[in-house]
Order: sequence, then C-alpha cells, then structure tokens
Amino acid sequence: MKFNPVIEHLKVYEPGKPIELVVREFGIDPKDIVKLASNENPYGCSPKVTQAVQESAHLMYRYPDDSMMALKAGLCERFGIDDDQLIIGAGSDQVIEFACHAKLYGGAKILQSEITFAMYQIYAAQCGATVIKSPGIAHDLDAMYALYKEHEPEIIFICAPNNPTGDSLDRIDIENFIERIDHDTLVVVDGAYQEYAAFKDPNKAIDPAALIQKFPHVLYLGTFSKAYGLGGMRIGYGIGSTEIIRSLYKLRPPFNVTTLSLVAAEVALNDQEFVTMAIEDCFKQMEDYKAFALEHQIEAIESYTNFITYRLDGITDSTYIADALLRQGIIVRDLKGYGLNAIRITIGKAEENQRFFNVMKQLLNSGQE
Repeated sequence: MKFNPVIEHLKVYEPGKPIELVVREFGIDPKDIVKLASNENPYGCSPKVTQAVQESAHLMYRYPDDSMMALKAGLCERFGIDDDQLIIGAGSDQVIEFACHAKLYGGAKILQSEITFAMYQIYAAQCGATVIKSPGIAHDLDAMYALYKEHEPEIIFICAPNNPTGDSLDRIDIENFIERIDHDTLVVVDGAYQEYAAFKDPNKAIDPAALIQKFPHVLYLGTFSKAYGLGGMRIGYGIGSTEIIRSLYKLRPPFNVTTLSLVAAEVALNDQEFVTMAIEDCFKQMEDYKAFALEHQIEAIESYTNFITYRLDGITDSTYIADALLRQGIIVRDLKGYGLNAIRITIGKAEENQRFFNVMKQLLNSGQE
C-alpha cells in the first residue's frame, strides 16, 4: 500500500508515560506512582469544573454547540477581543495544525528554536515543509532573525515560556523581534504557560489583545491544559487578526471540541481563585527543587512554568536517571530525544516532590554515570 511519501520520515510525538502503562510494565500499585512528566496541574481542575461536568454528563449524546458561544464570550471578555479574533481547538496543538496547513505549501519553511515544543516540527513536516532551527537551548532572537532573513520562512514559532526548558523571553524582546518581521510571515507566539510566567515576572507577561492589535501577522496560542488542569479535556485557543482566524476556520472540522470540554473550560475560566492557588503553590514547591539542585550541583534552568529542567552533564546520564526513577514509580521526562542530557520534572504536590527528592538522592549517591 502506498502512502504520502512525506510521512515516511515523520517522527511521532512521544508523550509522558501514562500511569496505566507503568502499572502494566512494572507491576507497581497505581497509588504508589508519582507522575511528574506531562506538566499537568497536580491539583487537577477546579472542584466547580468537576461538579459542572457531572451535572452535564447527560448531554453526552448531543453534539456540542459548534458556535462555542459561551466559552468564546468568556474568553473575549477575559482578553478584551472580538469573537472573530478567536478560534477554539482540541488543545492548542490543533490550532498549530490549522496554522501549518493554512501557510505551508509549495516548498514552505518554518523557523523555530532548536529545542522547543516538538509539534511545531511534526505538523510542519506533515505539510512537507522544511524546518529551520536557530542554535542553542534558549531562543536566540538575533540568530533567529539572521535565519529569517536568509530563509524567508512562512511561519516563525516562538514558545514563551519555552517547553521543554522552562525559560522565557521578555515581552519587549519578543515585540522588538516581531516588529522586524514582514507581515506576510505568520509569527506564532505559544503562550501555553503564560499564566505561570505572568505570575512570576510581569516582564514576561503577554497581553494577547495588545499583541495582535500591534502585529496583525501574529497568532497567539493559549490552553486550558496547564494552569486550568484540563489536559484530559483537550481544549485550547488561538487569538489573531480577523484575517488569520477566518482562514483557520476554513480548516476547522465541525464539532472539534466536545460538549463536556466546553462546559469544563467555561467554568474553569471563571474560577481564577483556584488557578491562582495552584500557581502560587507551584512556585513555592519549585523552591525546593532549586535548593535540591544547588545541594547536588545540578544546573537547574530558571523556570517560568509548572516544571523545572535539570541538566545532568558531568553528573550522570538522563536516560539512566529517568529509567531508574520509572522503575520506582516516578515518571519524569527524559530530554535526550531533544539532544539534552537532562530531565524535565513537573512540579507536583509536596509529598510527590519529596518522593522524587528521596529517590533522586539515592540514585545520585550510587555514582552511576
């Protein structure tokens, strides 16, 4: 059977191992497993969301409201935008897919940082596009601009804060960069972790409405998967000019977001008290990770997200550490696939983090390299 030759060399995105797989592979009791791999909110979602979803479960047989009117109204009020500047997706990943299909054709190119969210490259490759990468672990905007001038890509991706490293550019630096980009180039600013960055440092905070008003060639991405704790509901959004959103809508399949996902997001958006609690606790717990790294001479990348990245060069091998932790029921993300000898750890609840510290200390003291 013949397939599109473009897909022959495509890499498949590798998500963090699910708890169920660890149970099957290692026979560990589910209650003894600590999942710190997928940047989920350890507190889950707001109790108000759980209640609303339960009360709406009887609507599962109905197709969702394809206008998404209630959620769009809430997001428009939150960000000060019009509904024709907004598109809802099954996770912000789907909006990335729409953008790639809208802009990438006929030998197109994208530009991204060397180490960033894997789906930019995957969706671009699905469209047959060439992927240009700026060097280094963090976004190097000077290097990106030089590559932009050389290659003239159709899309530039900026992840702020960046996944999987956790660092973040200042808003003013992003704006100064975008200002130099031609308006026929789509600049995608991925703000999946913006709630965390804005809380920690106002200099990192991005106002989507101000951004798209100033730059009509920008598409801003947000999600309910992180701070709002709705990763399992798969719901995100894109904010852009009416021209961009109108084009993306032509690629959106009908009923792309489920009825219960819409209910969950509508309620979650209105419970900012829960979100603030989770973010505050995240950064409080992160201090323990920074202290552990200092004690054990590990380089911890300064994080503006709900995870922290430990670089293990000269200390041990990240794959060994990730596998050894996994065998003891602690799931973290090995970044060897990104070319980094590092592990990414989602900040969990205090007891989950302590479990990580206890086992990690034992592994480091074993002297394995």
